[in-house]
Amino acid sequence: MGRHVLFALLLVGCSGGAEPVKPTRTGSDWPRLGGPNGDFSSPEKGILTKWPEKGLKKVWEARLGEGYAPPVVADGRLFHFDRFDDNATLTARNAETGKLLWKYQYPTEYEDSYGYEPGPRACPVVDGDHVYVHGVDGMLCCVSVADGKEVWKVDTKKVYHFHQNFFGVGSVPLVVGDLLIVPVGGSPKGPRPVDLRDAKGDGSCVVAFDKKAGAEKYKFGDDLASYSSPQFATFHGQKTVLYFARGGLIGFDPTTGNERFTFKYRAKSMESVNAANPVVVGDTILLTECYEKGAVLLRVTKEMKLETVWSDAENDRREKTLLGHWCTPVADGKHVYGCSGRHESEGDLRCVELATGKVTWVQPRTRRVTLTKIDGHLLCLAEDGTLTLVKLNPDKFETVAVWHEKDNDELRPPCWAPPVVARGLLYLRGKGKLACYELIPKKD
Repeated sequence: MGRHVLFALLLVGCSGGAEPVKPTRTGSDWPRLGGPNGDFSSPEKGILTKWPEKGLKKVWEARLGEGYAPPVVADGRLFHFDRFDDNATLTARNAETGKLLWKYQYPTEYEDSYGYEPGPRACPVVDGDHVYVHGVDGMLCCVSVADGKEVWKVDTKKVYHFHQNFFGVGSVPLVVGDLLIVPVGGSPKGPRPVDLRDAKGDGSCVVAFDKKAGAEKYKFGDDLASYSSPQFATFHGQKTVLYFARGGLIGFDPTTGNERFTFKYRAKSMESVNAANPVVVGDTILLTECYEKGAVLLRVTKEMKLETVWSDAENDRREKTLLGHWCTPVADGKHVYGCSGRHESEGDLRCVELATGKVTWVQPRTRRVTLTKIDGHLLCLAEDGTLTLVKLNPDKFETVAVWHEKDNDELRPPCWAPPVVARGLLYLRGKGKLACYELIPKKD
C-alpha cells in the first residue's frame, strides 16, 4: 500500500496541472498560429528598439524535442508541441517563468521520407478550456488546458486514409464557433502512389469536428492537404474560411461546409507545395508560392466570385513579384512584406504594393525569414538564427536593430518557427531549444 501511495503522489507532483497561473504582465495573448487574428501581427506597443550588443534580456529557456512548431500562449500558459523519443508531447509551462505545469503524450511511429526531424510541424491551438494539437502523423487531440488530461482523440490517417505528404501533416486547425476545422486530404484506401499527383481525394479535404466531443460534423472536397492553414474572413457580410489546399484556394461556409469559390493554383512539379497562408486585405486575397507561379491577388466580388487583380503566373522567374515559400507575408496599409525565394541562398525580403504588385524594395540575401508585425516594425527571424528589427517603411529597407546568430547561442539553426510575442515577452525557437526574451519592459 505504501508503494502505491508514493507512486500516486509522484504522478500528482509530475502533472502540476492544478497549479493556478495568473499572468503578471499586461498585453495580448498569442493562442494560435499567427497570433490573435491569425495575421502574424501583434497589437502590443512599447517594444525595445535599441538592443544590447548581445541581444535582448533572456527571461528563461527550455529544452525542446524534435519538430518545427512555434509555441502559443494563452492566459499565462505557454504550450509547445514536440517529439521526445517515440512520443508526441504537448507541454504546458508558466509563460513568464518557464516552469513545467504538465505534459500530455501519445506514441508515434512517423518517419520522415526526406530526412527531416520526425516531430510536429503544426503548433497547438488554444480555445477556452481546451488546447488542440494536430500531429505530423495526423493524430488530432483535444486536451484540457488546466491539467493536460485527454478530452478526445481522432486518428485522421486511420479514419480518412490520407497518403503521407512530403513532410508529414503540417496544417494547423482552426476554431470557428463550436467547430474545429481540420485539413485532412483523405483518399480511398490503397497504397500511396509513387507520384503524389496521381492521388485521388475521397471527399474529406476538409473535415469539421465538434470541438468539444470530436464527432465529425461535415466533410467535403476532393483536394489533398497542403502545408497552409485555414483562415477565417468575412467578405460582403458572409463568413468564410479560406484554405490554400494542395491544388489551390478553397473558400467555404464554415457552418455548413458549402463551397463559396475555388481557384486552382499550384506548380506542376510533383514535390511542389502550397505552404504560406492566404493574406486577406479588405475584399482581396493574396496567394503566394515559390516553385513556379509566384503570387496572385484575387478580389472577391459581391456575388462571391473571384477576379484576378494581378498575377505572377506568366512572368519570368526573375520578374516574379513574390515567391513566398513557408513564410506568410504580412500586410500593413497598402503594402505587404514577405520573404521571396525557394532556397536558403536565394532568399530575400521584399515590400510589395498590394494593389498593383509593384515591388517597392528588395533586401537581398536575408536567407529565408519568418515575420511578425509589431509596433510599427517587423521582427524578422532568419533560418540561421539572425533576428532583425525592421522599420515598416514601404519606401526603403530600414534596419533598426540586429542580433546576429554568432552572438546568440540560444538559436541553433534551423529556425523555421515564426517569432511569437505575448504580454511583452518574445519567444524564439531554434533547434532543440525555446528561449523567452523581454521585448517590452514590464510596467510597475
